[in-house]
Amino acid sequence: MNTLMIFITKPKQLFLAFDQKVDGAISFFVKHFGKSKFMISMSKKLQILGIEKLFLKSPKAFIYFFLFYLVRDTILYIIIPIYLATVVE
Repeated sequence: MNTLMIFITKPKQLFLAFDQKVDGAISFFVKHFGKSKFMISMSKKLQILGIEKLFLKSPKAFIYFFLFYLVRDTILYIIIPIYLATVVE
């Protein structure tokens, strides 16, 4: 096996192992990006249960929430405005 294949294969195996530990939540996120009905119902569950109980109830839902909301909001409301402010100056 050449070096490039080893370089690609090892991170892919680590990613798939982590994805398996969280019940396929990351691959689920990629396949079903932006499903609004699910996100609305999960937001309601989060408001009712709280973040800890949501994680204990379903790690997949928690990871999906984390990826969709926290990462997206961090990019939209923190990283992009900082980048634009540095470009404008």
